[in-house]
Amino acid sequence: MPPGASILEVEVTNVSKHGFWLLLGNEELFMPFSEFPWFKDAPIAKLLNVQRPHEHHLYWPDLDVDLAVDSIRHPERFPLVARSST
Repeated sequence: MPPGASILEVEVTNVSKHGFWLLLGNEELFMPFSEFPWFKDAPIAKLLNVQRPHEHHLYWPDLDVDLAVDSIRHPERFPLVARSST
C-alpha cells in the first residue's frame, strides 16, 4: 500500500444470539439479527469476513451482502422489504 493511503478498518468484535458488534475505526455498532436477518444463520467465518471498501459501505463477500453504514446507525430509515419466492 502506498504511503499516505488510508486503511478503512472494520472488525466483528463480538457475536451473541441477538446480533453482533462491528468496530469501524473508533466506533462500535450493534447489528441485531431482528434488523439484519441475512446474518442470523450465517457461519461465523462468513460473518467475520467483512470488508470496508469505502467509508460508508460494508461488504460481506461470502454472503453477498452490501450495506450502507448509515443503515446500521439508523435502521429505521432503511425498512426491510422482502418478497416471498412462492
